[in-house]
Amino acid sequence: MDKAPRQTFPPHRVKLAGDPGALTAPIRRIRFAYVALFFCVWTGLIAVRLGWLQVVRHSDFVHRAAMQQQRTFEVAPRRGVMYDRNLRELAVTVQADSVFAVPSELGNNRASAAEILAEIVHADPRDNFTSKQQMLARFNASKNFAWVARRLDAGTAERVRELNLKGVYFQKEFKRFYPNNDLAAQVLGYVGTDDLGLGGLEQKFEEEMHGAPGHMLTAVDARRRVLGSEESQPMPGENLVLSIDANIQYMAERALDAQMEKMKAAHGTVVVQDPHTGQILALAISPRFNPNDQRHMDASVLQNLAVSDVYEPGSTFKLVTYSAALDGAGVQPTDIVDCQGGALTMYGRTLHDDRSDGHLGQVTVQYALEKSSDVGAAKMALKLGNQKFYDYMRAFGFGDRSGIELPSETRGLLRNPKKWGSTSILSMAIGQEVGVTPVQLVTMVSTIANGGVYMPPHVLLQSTDQMKGDPRLKPAAFRPSNQLPEMLPDGAHRVIKELSSAKMRMMMQGIVVEGTGRRGALNGYSAGGKTGTAQKIDPATHTYSHTKLVASFAGFAPVSNPAISVAVVIDTPTVGTRYGAETSAPVFAEVAQQVLEYLGVPHDQPLKTKKEMLVAQKDVVDDTPADSTADLNAMFDDVNSLPADDPLRMPANAAAAAAEGNERPVVATAPKTAEKAAGVLDLLPAKVMDAFQASGGTGSAMPNGNDASATLSASKAAPMVKEKGAVVVNARLRVPVPSFEGAALRSVVERADSVGLRVQAVGSGLAQEQVPAAGTMVPAGTEVVVRFAR
Repeated sequence: MDKAPRQTFPPHRVKLAGDPGALTAPIRRIRFAYVALFFCVWTGLIAVRLGWLQVVRHSDFVHRAAMQQQRTFEVAPRRGVMYDRNLRELAVTVQADSVFAVPSELGNNRASAAEILAEIVHADPRDNFTSKQQMLARFNASKNFAWVARRLDAGTAERVRELNLKGVYFQKEFKRFYPNNDLAAQVLGYVGTDDLGLGGLEQKFEEEMHGAPGHMLTAVDARRRVLGSEESQPMPGENLVLSIDANIQYMAERALDAQMEKMKAAHGTVVVQDPHTGQILALAISPRFNPNDQRHMDASVLQNLAVSDVYEPGSTFKLVTYSAALDGAGVQPTDIVDCQGGALTMYGRTLHDDRSDGHLGQVTVQYALEKSSDVGAAKMALKLGNQKFYDYMRAFGFGDRSGIELPSETRGLLRNPKKWGSTSILSMAIGQEVGVTPVQLVTMVSTIANGGVYMPPHVLLQSTDQMKGDPRLKPAAFRPSNQLPEMLPDGAHRVIKELSSAKMRMMMQGIVVEGTGRRGALNGYSAGGKTGTAQKIDPATHTYSHTKLVASFAGFAPVSNPAISVAVVIDTPTVGTRYGAETSAPVFAEVAQQVLEYLGVPHDQPLKTKKEMLVAQKDVVDDTPADSTADLNAMFDDVNSLPADDPLRMPANAAAAAAEGNERPVVATAPKTAEKAAGVLDLLPAKVMDAFQASGGTGSAMPNGNDASATLSASKAAPMVKEKGAVVVNARLRVPVPSFEGAALRSVVERADSVGLRVQAVGSGLAQEQVPAAGTMVPAGTEVVVRFAR
């Protein structure tokens, strides 16, 4: 039987251990690929992450590490010292403790810490910076640094130190200190919390005096323990040596303050100058402020009126008229001038002399000056002619900045002859239609006193990095000289001939001996000078006020060898006759007498008894204010030709110019064109626009302080806007200064506008500091200086 075919199958391989032919290799390769791919991706992700952290976020993490491990402080430089000419310190820098906190270390105790600290450092209710609310706001706004209080006195700092609060630290800061308090305050100026000059020489020489700050880098561990520090030393600022003599400054201020109190005046200025060098020995202004107490400053007294305020000089300007006539028209003191009975008519205008001294007819030129004849002065100017008279006025320094090292100097008001009216020469001859500063006035007198050479005024002797005690820095005590320097400084020039100067000195001595300036006579010294009384201008009407006067006296002593020149200007006296002979001449006499004796100047006249002095000064006939027919509109319009940075063109000046119940004739021009005017008006707030439309004007003007109708209500405290381009404030209405702490510029302007105040912004960012302090009552329209910082 056939056998069935046998079915065959492929042989099966049995997996045996160690069998090299086993089917595990492909599986292992796949697993290896997966693992390798995983590790590649993982490595790639790590590389990307490392690149992100070490390249893209490198600077961020370095900064965060530095914040955690380091503390960096700016080390403030020592501000330069201001010395008087004898190296007495007028402004110095001392160290004081400031307190700061690290809010992250305070944690949840910020509110309680702010409350505890405020109870100690918040001594003045008007100081919002140290209030609990403001302090807590700073704690919440920052994690690493927030000020608690700055520049504390030693007692307050010790009380804070005794608290031993976690997260509260101390830092030494420099603090500006004025050893003599208010002495020469407007000259020196003041500095803010961040050691920035905000007025006077402090502001003028801010860059030179501030110095360059240093830095201190401190490393700390996780527990904030100091591991080490590195410090770069700051570079101190330069020191200033002034021409001011502190003793003479004190004499001038004391005499001025006493007369201000006696006459109940609004403002006063006394300038003492060396006629042969132009150096200012004293520049006294009353009232003053204490730069050590910035929280209680009154904005109305911050201005340096000696350089930034102008007034019509009145009869003191006749010295220019007669000097020019003697030098340029061949006039002699003994020549005869016909005063025509005290009346001169020209182009419909009649100029009158003071009738109290009788009707002057044909008199000598010297007699006409001694009696302050307006007609005599007008005829002297007519002998010169418009252009020649103008050239002499310019040569005496009027109508131009003197270049004195003080901020906000105005050039004054002096129109070009092409803009004069038909009778302007008559007005200018007697000191009308021209605006001058006290520094310009005293420099004019010094020009006559020193032989006829104009010497630019200076208040700075030198700027140096040397300190007192350095043998290279020596005092420059004032020693009167009868000669001009061999090398005249820049700006010096001859104005009148030496012979003309000698004749003027003789004529000015006659004014003190026989004329209107007898109350300016000295005991044992000869003196020459000229009184002046000018009516103040009402900017609202462009007419002269019948009640407000500016009394002045300008002179020098001794006559034969002048050692000093002195100008005294007292604004709005309200007691007595209020004329220059009664109000300002006695101040000149007191200051000049004391200064000459202090300097050891030899007497050139016999000493007199007190009774003899009183007899010599008896029955003084003063020069009354001239008639009120000058072209004041033209003088107001001349403000448009002033430089843009002239303080007379700055609206802020009008605010600072206002004092209680008194306004000075400071004007700020309206735009010259309708387009510019429209652009300015668009920026005015609604309340100002309402006043503007109600008055129907295209500019603005100051209301008369005596006019009750001009008083603004509290809801309309903003400056009034009327005709002829003057922006002014109502000094009778006082409003509280708001707090601007931490606000942006727009918010500050809106807050100030809501109460009728104006703002001068310094810097950018958020408001950090303000003067006057919040809560201070100031006249409506006052400018508030606000410093901004980021």
